[in-house]
Parts: sequence; C-alpha cells; structure tokens
Amino acid sequence: MQELSIQLSDTEWPLTYTDHDRQIVRAIVVDDQQDFYFVRAKRNDDFGKATLIETSGGGVETGEDLETALKRELKEKLGAEVEIITKIGVVSDYYNVIHRHNINNYYLCKVTSFGEKHLTKDEIEDFHLSTLRLSYRDAEKEYQKCAETRIGKLIAARELPVLRRAKVLLGE
Repeated sequence: MQELSIQLSDTEWPLTYTDHDRQIVRAIVVDDQQDFYFVRAKRNDDFGKATLIETSGGGVETGEDLETALKRELKEKLGAEVEIITKIGVVSDYYNVIHRHNINNYYLCKVTSFGEKHLTKDEIEDFHLSTLRLSYRDAEKEYQKCAETRIGKLIAARELPVLRRAKVLLGE
C-alpha cells in the first residue's frame, strides 16, 4: 500500500511568516487487543485553552534517524518499547501562531512492553501529558470532540486520516 502524503494549511490563524521547519516522528501505537495508545494534553498557551488527544511522538534530534527518534520518543512519552510495523506516511502541516512548518513522519507500531515514562518538566507542568488507551471508535470520537477547539481542529485534520489508514493496515 502506498504511503500517505498529505499537505495541510493552518486555517485557524493567519499566516504572517514561517521561520522554521521541524522534523517530527509520531506513531499510531497498538497492542495485541487492538487498543490504541495516545497522549492527552491539557494546554493553555498561544493556541488557547484546550484538552486534546494526540499521537505520541516528538522532534527528531540532530544526527538522529527517524526510527531511532521514534523509539526514543515513545519510550519518553508512553514508557513503551515498540516494534515498528510500517511507515504510514508524511503529513506536512503548519502552526501559523508559532511560525512553524511541521513534517510529521507517521509510523504504525506494536507495543512489546511498558515501563517508566521520561517526561520533561514542560510536558508535566505545562501540557499535563497523560496516556490514553482507547478503542479505534473511541479514538475517533475523542478527535472529533477535540476538534471543537482551534488547535484541536488542526490536530484532528492531521491525525484522523492517519488513524484511518492504520485501521486499514491492521485489517490487512
């Protein structure tokens, strides 16, 4: 199956300029029972006040390859060791508020074990990150509910097509 390639615009805030690109790795993480793992973020920042669902992941560090970055991020955010099943694709999107272009590299991963998370101070105090374990249907509902906020609309536009592709891949 061909990888997804999606180009999105930020329709919630005006574009004044973009001053940097950020390589990001993200994963649809699933277990043997077909439950999916996400992070819940509670934020009140430049994007406004919102409680969101989001795939786990983060920025790729200098000199790091995508798969190494992905495994590091999933260990930090979820405490999960994973097996990478396949790359789902790339979603290019923009956060006009912070003048950033995101290049989101999405993977489908299976949990092999859980251990301790390694969240940063900002992830704990500013974003209040926690882990969500949801069925596919409940994850779709969460994205739709979160899309009632401006930042939630951007995240749902980016992640719902990826979640839907993951479901197809898991069914094959």
